[in-house]
Amino acid sequence: MIILTGDTHGEFERIEAFCEEYDTTPDDVMVILGDAGVNYFLDERDVEKKEQLARLPITLFCVHGNHEERPEELQGYEELIWRGGVVLYEPDYPNILFAQDGEVYNFGGKKAIVMGGAYSVDKYYRLANGLPWFPSEQPDEAAKARVEAALERLGWRVDYVFSHTVPASYMPRHAFLPTIDQETVDNSTEEWLDTIERRLDYDAWYAGHFHVTENVGRVCLLYEDYEELE
Repeated sequence: MIILTGDTHGEFERIEAFCEEYDTTPDDVMVILGDAGVNYFLDERDVEKKEQLARLPITLFCVHGNHEERPEELQGYEELIWRGGVVLYEPDYPNILFAQDGEVYNFGGKKAIVMGGAYSVDKYYRLANGLPWFPSEQPDEAAKARVEAALERLGWRVDYVFSHTVPASYMPRHAFLPTIDQETVDNSTEEWLDTIERRLDYDAWYAGHFHVTENVGRVCLLYEDYEELE
């Protein structure tokens, strides 16, 4: 099985329940569409979480979100070619794989490109309250260039897109937090994704981030629900 789901924010009880219910094996893949949250505290709490996840009978394939550090910024990660693309992983936790922006992965003969990252609307709350915030949360110009170069090589045709946030045209405005002044929100990632979406020939686009589950055309937002990749 290739299963997609939304943000977990370091809470994996529902993933454990899923594994038990469906009797998964390491050959099954759970795509977490950002904010897995296993590199959030950057201390022993993360280690305990990874040790818990390493015992799960499933492979976790994590898109970068905005509530976690990028693994390339951390020590101990190694590169691995997995399903045709580069992932980062720690040898002690071989079933926890981190997708790289601009890499293309093969799922049952179909191509999926990854475009992670987003802006944190809770950035200033986290900074004011001593909670982690990561300057690398959004894709930088180098990451965007890798994505666009990969799409050029593919003739701007893929089967799937896996991202954290969505193109600006597809943002679920009804799900915006009422306590956040939208004038203060940096939507540059969503605006860039809009330019990608308008050019791209794709079958389905999957994202998390907004804590809702809904379909808008070919764009599927997931939170605590699951979608099996056809």
